Amino acid sequence: MSRPGRALVFPIIIGRLVRLVTRLRGGGSAFPGWVVRKLRPRFISEVVAQLPHGIVVVLGSNGKSTTTNMVTGIMRAHGLRVFTNPSGANLPQGIASSLLAEASLTGRLAADVGVIEVDEAFGRVICDELHPHAGVILNLQIDQIYRFFEPERVAGMFRDIAATISTSMVLNRDDQFLRGLGRELEAEGRLDVSYFGVAADILAAAPHGLVTATDYGNETTDAAGVPPAHVVAEITALAGRDATIATHGAEHPLRMPTRGLHYAVDTAAALSLSEKTLGGDFRLDVALEALQSSKTVYGRGEILPRDDAPIEILLLKNLASLQMNLDYLEQTPDSVLFALDEGSKDPSWLYAADFSKLRHVDVISGPKASFIALRLAYAGVTFDVVEEDIEKAVKLMLDKPVPPSGQRTFILDYDQMILTRRMLGYRDLEAGAA
Repeated sequence: MSRPGRALVFPIIIGRLVRLVTRLRGGGSAFPGWVVRKLRPRFISEVVAQLPHGIVVVLGSNGKSTTTNMVTGIMRAHGLRVFTNPSGANLPQGIASSLLAEASLTGRLAADVGVIEVDEAFGRVICDELHPHAGVILNLQIDQIYRFFEPERVAGMFRDIAATISTSMVLNRDDQFLRGLGRELEAEGRLDVSYFGVAADILAAAPHGLVTATDYGNETTDAAGVPPAHVVAEITALAGRDATIATHGAEHPLRMPTRGLHYAVDTAAALSLSEKTLGGDFRLDVALEALQSSKTVYGRGEILPRDDAPIEILLLKNLASLQMNLDYLEQTPDSVLFALDEGSKDPSWLYAADFSKLRHVDVISGPKASFIALRLAYAGVTFDVVEEDIEKAVKLMLDKPVPPSGQRTFILDYDQMILTRRMLGYRDLEAGAA
């Protein structure tokens, strides 16, 4: 275990000064991380090299923040001090900013293990610095077209990242590409490969399955081809927030913090990665308790309390995240704000979404409001107001009478989610991360 030293003092001081200035100008930013990496290009690797239990990474088109949060909770419940990056801070500059906030002036980090969410587009660059010993890949899904183009490109990124991991890899058995990748890694014999999954009857009952990129490669592989002994955790029952998870031949009930198949899948992934990472120190009872007591991550089914009616925020990042959130609404929401930012450069993927769970939207907002209005009109979903300014849109929602359900539903992309949370008094997110 190496120790950082005085060479890091100057870049850390400069980085913290930049961080202070950016916060004074209106919130957090990944910019301080960019600055410190310019001053000290190997800043990340120098700081994390001291962690006695090393680094584990979380990858996937969707679910990274939720799974990272769960694994972090399990590790802490086992008595480990954990360094992790905040939700969305998964680019190199975001991770560097997170380290900047936690490290001492000489780069000392009061942590035993790092649990890091990694953006796949920068995954190889990040992992070349992190030197992770274990990782999990959650899914390969149709993602932001302007960034990733085709799933095949992301598949190549996952393969490159897997090459940087030294000990174990956990994969989604029910993702067609990842089953194939698992076979490739097993043939290499370099990594301990294991899986998590969902029972076949649950998948069959899902309105749109797991919304994976099922048209990409590995057509001959199927879930039955994965030996049961290699499956660490499997979801065998699911009803709302209540799930049953099977591991090592025994089933255990689990009350999840929020509902949905996607959340259950992330739970199985977190449990599997944690067991592989902790090895003989892993305690299932401790892990299950940590999962049940965990909180949702910003915007991922998060409930913001209000005096009149709580607000549930559903994050839409791509087709899969939107569809899974819509599929597992317990009832048709009766008070809805739908907002999309300019960051969604090509929102045409919205035409592949099934909006049958929505009947009416109260306010449509964000720079892409007109596009949403047109898409909802084609889907037969009515709406009241189109107001591009998110602050005015939120105020319109809050001025409305309390809906019969007693809850408001905000469907937001990442940038609109940050702005909305700030308006509501939650200023705890790093802006400009990813």
